[in-house]
Amino acid sequence: MNVRPIRNEADYDRALAAIQVLFENEPETGSPEADRFDVLAALIESYERKHWPIDPPHPVAAIVHHMEARNITRSQLAEVLGSRSRASEILNRRRHLTLEMVWALHKKWELPAEALIRPYRLKGQPKRAARRARTG
Repeated sequence: MNVRPIRNEADYDRALAAIQVLFENEPETGSPEADRFDVLAALIESYERKHWPIDPPHPVAAIVHHMEARNITRSQLAEVLGSRSRASEILNRRRHLTLEMVWALHKKWELPAEALIRPYRLKGQPKRAARRARTG
């Protein structure tokens, strides 16, 4: 199999080149090449997660993206959140999501709850107030 740990950028580049070959010639499931692909993918993912972490999206941005990707309307969001005014306040960052709203979005739209529970500042909210809200 000859797979090595990824310790630096040169190792990372070699791993990408090796997995590219397997992408171009998809190995048969259960074959040694398929196993090599799985191991390389795990190593690459681990290296990328450690060296180039991706911050989760802003909770409102996650909702907007989800709505755009699935052609969900503001009216449908209002149904999930309880009212049109509440949906508008959330989308305009004038109101925080409540735990009940997060749960409803998670259950009805399958949005990851962890993407919605991050603290965030409301429009017009001073930084100090936002910091105080995060720390309780």
